[in-house]
Amino acid sequence: MHGEASTSWLLMVLCAVSGAYCLLRTRTGTPRERRTARSEALMGFGMAAMAVPAGVLSPPGWAWAVYAALFGAAALRALPPALRGGHHLHHLVGSLAMVYMAVAMAPAVTGNGGDGHAGHGAAGAGGIPVLTGILLVYYAFYVLGSAGRLLPAAVVTPAGGTGVVTPAGGTGAIGRGPGGFGGRTDGRPELTTACRLTMGIGMFAMLLTL
Repeated sequence: MHGEASTSWLLMVLCAVSGAYCLLRTRTGTPRERRTARSEALMGFGMAAMAVPAGVLSPPGWAWAVYAALFGAAALRALPPALRGGHHLHHLVGSLAMVYMAVAMAPAVTGNGGDGHAGHGAAGAGGIPVLTGILLVYYAFYVLGSAGRLLPAAVVTPAGGTGVVTPAGGTGAIGRGPGGFGGRTDGRPELTTACRLTMGIGMFAMLLTL
């Protein structure tokens, strides 16, 4: 799970920053949006903790049981709204993926006899190849979909020029139409999508080590 130190540090920082932004989002929005933000903050900080380089912090054997219990509880909480579809289904998949990785890593931790190299041994712990492959495919499509939502779509403006529809829902004219490259009225939806994209990439990278 920890791999090369530089890659692990980068992954840890990106997930921690994403978690911190999601935590800030819990202060505003509707109750449903705040619940979503809390779930995403938990995911971001949990992934950041798992990505800490093994040379800096080697978690004790019981830590993986704590991870499994914590995200198992998160999965149970996400189950009822996930049955209605939407982004809650992604939260359910993410929580179950975290449980799966924690369980897959636990044998490597106990098998190392507490020698302080649990992170490096986790890559050999493996998992269930078919399940790992399914999760990798899921997150590959999720990352591609999130990246696609960040790309502006070209439209024809009323003035006859070419414009773009931004992920935030605004439009900005380019070419012959007025307004230049403006029109982004609110960057927060884009930041939320970018955080989800970052965590999706992080989850994909973690699953690759199993």
